[in-house]
Amino acid sequence: MKLLNIIVPCFNEEENIIDFYNELLNNERYFSDNNFTIEISFIDDGSTDGTLAEIKKLAVKDKRVSYLSFSRNFGKEAAIYAGLNKANGDYLVFMDADLQDPPSLLPEMLDCIKNGYDSVATRRVSRKGEPLIRSFFARRFYKLMKRISQAEIVDGARDYRLITRQVADAILAMPEYNRFTKGIFGWVGYKTKWLEFENVKRRKGETKWSFWKLFSYSLEGITAFSTAPLRMASILGLIFCMIAFIFILIIIIRALIFGDPTSGWPSLVCIILLVSGVQLFCIGIIGEYLAKTYMEVKKRPIYLIKDEV
Repeated sequence: MKLLNIIVPCFNEEENIIDFYNELLNNERYFSDNNFTIEISFIDDGSTDGTLAEIKKLAVKDKRVSYLSFSRNFGKEAAIYAGLNKANGDYLVFMDADLQDPPSLLPEMLDCIKNGYDSVATRRVSRKGEPLIRSFFARRFYKLMKRISQAEIVDGARDYRLITRQVADAILAMPEYNRFTKGIFGWVGYKTKWLEFENVKRRKGETKWSFWKLFSYSLEGITAFSTAPLRMASILGLIFCMIAFIFILIIIIRALIFGDPTSGWPSLVCIILLVSGVQLFCIGIIGEYLAKTYMEVKKRPIYLIKDEV
């Protein structure tokens, strides 16, 4: 028998826990026929509703259900890492409790693993139901990451992924505080099969990802897996130094020929404001990387557990 750990990060998903559990067990016949035993690990990311109470009901009913409950909301990345850290199965799969990651895909994913793949990842081929502005910026982000990062980050990629024990151990060898799981999966490599599916709307409740949270998450990904912004800041500095040198020559020549070195104050003010803005922008980029370094060197725990079964 092969052990499959099903890791389910959840934050305020009280309405979806039971539905998710029932949908997952629709695959029970496949698990038994193919010699898989399962453990379902719910990671309660500091929920403020009745999510933990619903999970505890399942834990009493089904001994295959376990849970971790954080002392506060540490974020989905911390929840994924916690589940990974506690799991000891031959295979591990990460799924959201909102049923946007269809449990019906699990048999196909496991078949791919049996055919020699180390990892089976999923991606959405459409973004139906999402706000247009969110879809627009999401696609721009993935295109940008494809250009500036060495890690494979696929447009529409979900955290819904099945991995082998070897891949799990490779990820656990990266205990960094600032985590961007999509990038980590791409960075460790291994033979990966991509499965595509149409976007699935949440069964109940509302998404916990606001536009600002998604923007902050995208910055996390950029700074975690690319130094291109730092190079861009250096290049901008070099370009403006060259422009300044050319303008100095123009001013000197103009003063020698026309004897009018003091004209053009409005344009000079505009240039000063532009250059100052670029300088502050570059300092901000450096500050982002410095902040990540600051958080890493403090060596704070990625998560704290309040309750565990």
